[in-house]
Amino acid sequence: MRHRIVGELMTSAVVHVRPDTGFKEIARLLAEHDITAVPVLDQEDRPLGLVSEADLLLNEAAREDPAGLLLTPDLPPRERARSRATTAVGLMTAPAVCARPEWTVVEAARLMQSERVKRLPVVDEAGRLVGIVSRSDLLRVFLRHDTAIREEIRAEVLRRVLGIDPDALDVQVHNGRVTLTGTLDHHGQAPVVERLCRSVDGVVDLTSHLSHRTEAAALHQVG
Repeated sequence: MRHRIVGELMTSAVVHVRPDTGFKEIARLLAEHDITAVPVLDQEDRPLGLVSEADLLLNEAAREDPAGLLLTPDLPPRERARSRATTAVGLMTAPAVCARPEWTVVEAARLMQSERVKRLPVVDEAGRLVGIVSRSDLLRVFLRHDTAIREEIRAEVLRRVLGIDPDALDVQVHNGRVTLTGTLDHHGQAPVVERLCRSVDGVVDLTSHLSHRTEAAALHQVG
């Protein structure tokens, strides 16, 4: 089975800045390229951190209300320092949380979730930036056509990996939801079939109506 990897989903032409890039230049780049964050790279193109729209808005949020109606927020020392920064090195959220091109979608998604970030700079073995992957990039695996998902389940999961005749089971896919129906030879096969089918890129959910020969024979005798 082949899974989409970060290197296939990432954006390779990455808009980036250097530590001394100024506030206004960063804001201009975000607006010009219709992006929400830029990585900050050192002289060897290794990510130091990221500057996002949220980082820039700290500058506005920390200001006094011109109308005098709102109290000035009591920011933690680190946030207060960032709100007064004028260059990328002071504005950025650091250190950069990075991914590797060979990672699967699952690996990247779990890191985003655990670190509570929306995007990951992608680096090579030397730590140099080669791309950036966002949450929307990872979600592209769910745009696969139902027919492609069904064919992978039949040809890869059933025939090649498990050695099961695809015609022995009925595989239906609708909007990424898989339904499996049929009879297997052994009791222990069903959990394996279900687990592998769930791992196919683009599968949203799975419903199993699988049985095995002994179970089917018992039901027949009762009938």
